Amino acid sequence: MDIAAAFTDIWQAISNFDVYQFIELHGNWFYVITFVWTFLEGETFVLFAGAAAAQDILDVRLLIFISWLGSYCGDQTYFYLGRRFGPRILKRFPKMQKGADKVAQLILKYDVAFILTYRFIYGLRNVSSFAMGLSGLDWKKFAFWNFWAAGIWAVTFSMVGYLFGEVLDNVLGHAMETVMLTLLGVIAVVFIGKAIWKKIKKARAPKV
Repeated sequence: MDIAAAFTDIWQAISNFDVYQFIELHGNWFYVITFVWTFLEGETFVLFAGAAAAQDILDVRLLIFISWLGSYCGDQTYFYLGRRFGPRILKRFPKMQKGADKVAQLILKYDVAFILTYRFIYGLRNVSSFAMGLSGLDWKKFAFWNFWAAGIWAVTFSMVGYLFGEVLDNVLGHAMETVMLTLLGVIAVVFIGKAIWKKIKKARAPKV
C-alpha cells in the first residue's frame, strides 16, 4: 500500500470539498456528528466547530449545548462501564491498569476538583470516568459534578475555537475559509495516519 499516494488522494478530496457549504446545507447532521464526537472525546473537533461558528454558519450556543450533552453522556457511559464491567475490561486491556490506578489515587486526594478538571489533563482524559466508576465513587456524586464539568469543558473549547475564528477572520478576511479547510485537512490526515500506523504496527507485531 502506497501511504504517500493515499494521503495525496485524501488531501485532494478535502481540497475540493467546501466545508462551509456542507455545514450550511447539513447543519443538523453536523450537530449530530458533534454529539457523537464529543461522546467519544472531541477537543479538536469542538475547537474547529467553534471557529466555524465565528463565521455564522453554526450557532455557538447550540454547539455548546450539544458538546455539553455529548461529553456528559459519554462520560456517564464510561463510568457505568467501569462500575459494571471494570475488572473484566482491565483483564482484557491490562495497559489501562496504570491509568486507572493513577486516577484512583487522584480521586481519593482531590475528589470534586478532579472531576471538574480531568477533561483537561492530558493522558488521563480517556480512562478517568471509567476508572472513577471502578473506584467505587458514589454515582450520584459523579453524575452531579460531571454535569458541571462537561459544561465547563464545552464552553471552554467552543469559545476558544470561536475566539480563534474571530481573530483569524479579522486578520485574514476572505482567506479564512482556506485556513479552516487546511486545518480540517490536517486533522483528517493525522487521524487517518494514526489509524494506518496502528494497523501497520499490529501487522508487524510478533504473533504469540
